[in-house]
Amino acid sequence: MKAAAAEAPWFGIEQEYFMMDAKSGKILGWPETGRGEPDPFESHYFAVGRDRVVGRQLANLHYAACLYAGIKIDGLNSEASLGQWEYQIGPCEGVTIGDDLVMSRYLLHRLAEDLALSVTFEPKPIPDGMFGSGAHTNFSTASMRAEGGLAAIYEALKKLEARHLEHIKVYDLDGGRENAQRLVPGPVSASWQTFTWGLANRAASVRVPAQTVADGKGYLEDRRPAANIDPYTVAEALVRTVCL
Repeated sequence: MKAAAAEAPWFGIEQEYFMMDAKSGKILGWPETGRGEPDPFESHYFAVGRDRVVGRQLANLHYAACLYAGIKIDGLNSEASLGQWEYQIGPCEGVTIGDDLVMSRYLLHRLAEDLALSVTFEPKPIPDGMFGSGAHTNFSTASMRAEGGLAAIYEALKKLEARHLEHIKVYDLDGGRENAQRLVPGPVSASWQTFTWGLANRAASVRVPAQTVADGKGYLEDRRPAANIDPYTVAEALVRTVCL
């Protein structure tokens, strides 16, 4: 980060996770028996209402605790599966993204204790389920944020493509093996085997937001990292590939 200080690298991480019933070990809100998801994901994604979401008490307590602790938390939402949630950390510069994300995870585990819950950051807690959990990483440099920064983003995409498999190896805690179960072609994920990018495309390895193209500057979203990433190694990989 010191070597890349002139580019002032910024990060924002979208941390997904599943809430679990601590006694049964089942995903919160899922049937006690059977393996299928309780409802189509459209019923839960960004939803409200007791018939659509579970666990909001923990999600809200966690948000408040992070604000109180001075962690840069940016928002939260229910996710694609029942019992799955997401919160966003950032924007943070340099190694601060690792500091804030790790502390936010600690607070989440600690608060879950008091509610007889647990949480998991496993990339694919239900092997045959439709969705896994990721840690989509939004990344920009001073060059990307400056006027005409879209050119720097396109150049970064070329560099990321050239080192795709090296990044996959650090994008979960199991050398890319757990994440490979999550990164399959689908509506919100791309195969771990090949690199793709697209405009506002959530089924690509890296998404370039529509607003970034409209503004001619901004950031990119690396959708490959798994929920259980070491944020320091992910930030290091992005900076080393793009800036160094």
